[in-house]
Parts: sequence; C-alpha cells; structure tokens
Amino acid sequence: MKDVLIIEDNPAMLRGLEDNFELKGYRVRTAVDGEQGLNAALAEEPDLIILDLLLPKINGYEVCRLIRKKNSGVPIIMVTARDAESDIIQGLNCGADDYVTKPFSISVLLARAQAFLRRSEDDAPAVYEFGDLQLDTMGRTVMRDSKEVTLTPGEFDMLRLFAVRPGCVLTREEILHAVWGHSHFISLQDIDRFVTALRKKIELNPNEPEFICSVGERGYRFEPPEPHGNSSNN
Repeated sequence: MKDVLIIEDNPAMLRGLEDNFELKGYRVRTAVDGEQGLNAALAEEPDLIILDLLLPKINGYEVCRLIRKKNSGVPIIMVTARDAESDIIQGLNCGADDYVTKPFSISVLLARAQAFLRRSEDDAPAVYEFGDLQLDTMGRTVMRDSKEVTLTPGEFDMLRLFAVRPGCVLTREEILHAVWGHSHFISLQDIDRFVTALRKKIELNPNEPEFICSVGERGYRFEPPEPHGNSSNN
C-alpha cells in the first residue's frame, strides 16, 4: 500500500482529496499547515506528497524546498489556485514534480499521482539479495544456492512487499491490501498463517526468523542482513 501525504488547509478540499485517494487504495496521511506537513514529510517518508501552495505557518514553496533538502526522491505535486506562469515556474524551481491549478479534475490528479508512483516502482531494483537468497521481481523467482524456492503467487508478492520496504513495520492490514487488494476471501487473521508459511520456505530456522520479524501486535518488519541496494536492473 502506497503512502500519500496531503498537505492542505482547506477542510473541504482536504476531505475530498483524502476520500478519493483512499478509495483508490492508498494509505492517506494529512496535515493542515506547512509546519505540520513538513514534519510529517520528513518523519514518515511518504511515497507521494500533494502540497497546497498557500499554507499557514510555512508556505508551500518553502515546504517543498525544505523537503527537497532532505529527500530528493519523493514525488511532489503542488495544488493551488495561483496559475500565473511565474508561480508555476517558482514551484517547479523549488523542486515540485508537477503543478495542478484549481479547480481541477480529481480523476486527472489521481492519474498523475499513479504515473509518478509507477515511475518510482520502475526505478526500483529488479533483483534483491538478502542472506543466501535472491528475489527476482521481473522473473518472479526466488533462488537459494542456484535452486528455486517454490512460492505461491501470494507468498511471492508478500516477500516482494517486504523486500521493497526493509526496516518498515507493515501492519496486517497493509499486507492484506498490498498483496490481495480488497479480496473477500482473505482476512486479517489469514496474514499470520501466510507469514508462517513463507517463513518455512525462506528462513533457515522458521522458529527464530532472521528476515521476517514479528513486531508485537503491530505486524511484521523485514530485516535483511545485507543492503537491498546490492542489486541491479540487468
């Protein structure tokens, strides 16, 4: 599940954006002023930011500039009623990836957001290595010592989800929606069973897992012993 941070001080606009992004399956976080939005962006590292320009405390230009100093990769879409060419240029020069003027079509905004998120996925490594395992996202295979580890489609997608979010606590709800969507056949209670089955296939000692660690009642965290950046797109 992708995280979207919406920084908007207009309550009606904020609620409308939040509802529409959630309907598309995104996990949405919100902020109602520039200071709150900046803190959330730096602390939570969202996958996408929707940023209003005219914000209390810190304006959108400055928020964008400060985010770019700390995180150059997150896509930022500015949303504002100011449509002068100079405003658009200033927004882009501050580091915004796109600039949408009000009023706008929510469908167009969602399409642009999806395009940026797809681009981020395309830039991700094709192969992840952890321990003696290799996860090939393009070939949908997992290898250990040149032998394939047989996974079900759900197990593979779950392992890929863990691999692209190392060190992050993933709740059962996040895993469910990211892997199985809004399936009526898979419940939150099933997630533990699927994790147990996956551990038996990839962990050397499933009872003392090295990779997929339980985090109390919150969910699970993937802890590869080696940086997942040691991979290539070849």
